[in-house]
Amino acid sequence: MRKTVLLRLGACAAAGSLALSACGSRSASTTSTGASAVTVTIAFDAPLSTSASSVGIGMENSAQLAVDLANKNGEVPGVTFKLEAKDDQSTPAIGAQNATAFTSDASVVGVVGPYNSSVAQSMQPIFQSAGLVEVSPANTNPTLTMGTDWQTAPKRQYPVYFRTITTDATQGPYAADYAVKKLGIKKVFYIDDGLTYGAGLAATFVEEFTKDGGAVLGHQQVTDGQTDFSAVVAAVKASGANAVYYGGQYAEAGPLKKQLVAAGFTGDMIAGDAVKDPTFVQLAGPAASNATTYVTSDGVPPGGTAAGQAYVSAYNSELSAGKFGNSQAYGTFGPFAYSAAWAIIEAVKAAKAANGGTLPSGTALRAAVVKAMAGVDFQGPTGEVAFNQYGDDVDQAVTMNEVENGAFTAIYTGKIS
Repeated sequence: MRKTVLLRLGACAAAGSLALSACGSRSASTTSTGASAVTVTIAFDAPLSTSASSVGIGMENSAQLAVDLANKNGEVPGVTFKLEAKDDQSTPAIGAQNATAFTSDASVVGVVGPYNSSVAQSMQPIFQSAGLVEVSPANTNPTLTMGTDWQTAPKRQYPVYFRTITTDATQGPYAADYAVKKLGIKKVFYIDDGLTYGAGLAATFVEEFTKDGGAVLGHQQVTDGQTDFSAVVAAVKASGANAVYYGGQYAEAGPLKKQLVAAGFTGDMIAGDAVKDPTFVQLAGPAASNATTYVTSDGVPPGGTAAGQAYVSAYNSELSAGKFGNSQAYGTFGPFAYSAAWAIIEAVKAAKAANGGTLPSGTALRAAVVKAMAGVDFQGPTGEVAFNQYGDDVDQAVTMNEVENGAFTAIYTGKIS
């Protein structure tokens, strides 16, 4: 039965009386009534420094919100959750180190993250070897769940890996259809950052755009951290394209858009969810809406559902009270991080129920959580959270957003049939 996650801040007594377990151990404590309580850890991995830190911190805050609410509401009686976060700096090697550390901590029952698909590739085999469930709120490359032959012969890659977000198999084609059928764009120049996410997303866009009758007039690749795009801009202008598609992140997309407009390019920019961040608008300045920027995002906007409205209210309440220790908004991926953490909480609850009301111990708990994850089903902030046979979220809705008056505004939500 599908459930709606209720965010009841202050509705139940806080679980602050339950002692937290030491790192690397799974400890028991007692409640005020003398009942035994166990503390387990939900690990978190994302870039918490470097240019993507605003995204990572919003995700961390959202996972922390889920943990805090679960504890306050006694979501899993006799169990207290804590969050342990690590910074991967968007670097696969660091992600692998973090994954090893998480698997070595016996208290960790599941991992929320990472943000980058390239980092996920380095972490997946480590978590699989340890039987530790991983739920990503941001990885969108289809190969992570279905393999390199995902279009013709999809095959589950890692049974411990799940994600709460739409994949590029939907997001790229959705953007292409929108460009051709609603914006009337016929000629496009595409640019990507060469990374797993950016290059993969651009490839799915280009394939669908061509099927829809559009013409691809050129391609350039940029690098992570690049700031001078003069050669790229010159190639775009010389191509005769009336739009640019960008596969990559906001840190490069902002300066790129600014330089395109400064050079006199009047076509639209279309991009994926990693560009939907307020920092993009700050970096691009007035150019963000001078020749419109259209950006896809995953799921229904949080304000469009009851669960989403409750999430936004709870997040902003904690933010204004200083509970997160920072002033970071939840951002594009925060709602999905909340859902990822809540999915782990639901799986722990199911594992406990399946074991006669007692939480399994040791490796049996991790195995039980992996098994239970396949049956998780609830309404999260952006729509239904449940997983198909590959570990992908069943709700593949996509929203198109437009930059208006210095901010992203949702203009259309739909699905690829």
